[in-house]
Amino acid sequence: MNSKELIKKAEKELSKEFEQIEDIRDFNQEKVLNAFIKNKVAPEHFYTVSGYGHDDLGREVLDNVFADVFKAEKALVRIHFASGTHTLACCLFGNLRPGDKLISVAGTPYDTMLEVIGTAGDDSTKEDSLIAHGIKYEEVPLKNNTIDFDKLEKAIDNTVKMALIQRSKGYSTRKSLTIEDIEKICKTIKSKNPNCICFVDNCYGEFVDKKEPLEVGADLIAGSLIKNPGGGIVEAGGYIAGKAKYVEKSANRLTAPGIGSEGGAMFNQHRLIFQGFFMAPSIVCDAVKGAVLAAKIFEEIGYDSAPKYNEKRADIIQNIIFNSPKPLEEFCRTIQSLSPVNGYVTPIPEYIPGYEDQVIMAGGTFIEGSTIELSADGPMREPYVAYMQGGLTYSHVKIVLEKIIEKVS
Repeated sequence: MNSKELIKKAEKELSKEFEQIEDIRDFNQEKVLNAFIKNKVAPEHFYTVSGYGHDDLGREVLDNVFADVFKAEKALVRIHFASGTHTLACCLFGNLRPGDKLISVAGTPYDTMLEVIGTAGDDSTKEDSLIAHGIKYEEVPLKNNTIDFDKLEKAIDNTVKMALIQRSKGYSTRKSLTIEDIEKICKTIKSKNPNCICFVDNCYGEFVDKKEPLEVGADLIAGSLIKNPGGGIVEAGGYIAGKAKYVEKSANRLTAPGIGSEGGAMFNQHRLIFQGFFMAPSIVCDAVKGAVLAAKIFEEIGYDSAPKYNEKRADIIQNIIFNSPKPLEEFCRTIQSLSPVNGYVTPIPEYIPGYEDQVIMAGGTFIEGSTIELSADGPMREPYVAYMQGGLTYSHVKIVLEKIIEKVS
């Protein structure tokens, strides 16, 4: 059976899964549409102001739309966030003070966060970390690659100020956290310390389910606009949403006390952010369908992948485990060669700031670093896992998978 026939067969067998994904899309699309209508989004909200960015009506309405969709008291949507890691760092530094304790619920966070926390990096980086600022830090180790709720319950007491809940798996082989997982985590934490801030790193998870973490007990969430909620057209930035006091403290870290969320010129990006957010449920749907197809295909040709095609999805990421470096490199190079931008470039493993191992990255994306666009990467360490994510169109994912099957099967 050739690659096209294999994909057609898989698509027929995935009709139930695809129907469920499209149902989630339709639910979230209506939710976003209603937020736009409620907040009376109009062309005047696409214009911007200069200088300090005071009295920016579009920025205010944009914050309100995100807050309504994510069921938040307040949201902060800004292009000034350099990355998802920067957005998360503003939440951490904004809400934690010397002597406070931070606990990571799902074991060790992904690589770039370790330098923010202070458990990795060189001496100069560690001097600027949370730990260097007097924040105490602990991790709850995973049990059988899942959340250890017994240890979590023991770890939470009145001394814990914040619990970091990383929804997506990062460069690990644990399962990403479903909304049901996050709800159970938040309930466990609140039963031991009602004042502990449940902070969810929501990167890669927006619009994958019908609910978002704030609806199941989280106090604060954050993510990147060049991932799911940007719909593939937002050029930069991030968002924070949740309880107003925590969002405003995060805003004070992004700007300065006394400015908070009230300043910051948006440089004519309003329309792109509004439009990208409106498109996001459909874009995420295509990315998830592509990930499910990849899971099915790689199972058919004998590779281990996670999550399985019929498992509940928590994010847009698909792991493919190769167990050796060569097929990982071949996988990434094939994706790069079939990218709309820089398709002629050959990815090679290299050291990247924030990562301990060499990483190979494939991503011929319209927005540099965008991971809602079809891309893949993986650290050059055992078990040599490719982390595939994104896809602005399902058909692009199909085309790429056809060629990958020919290369690695």
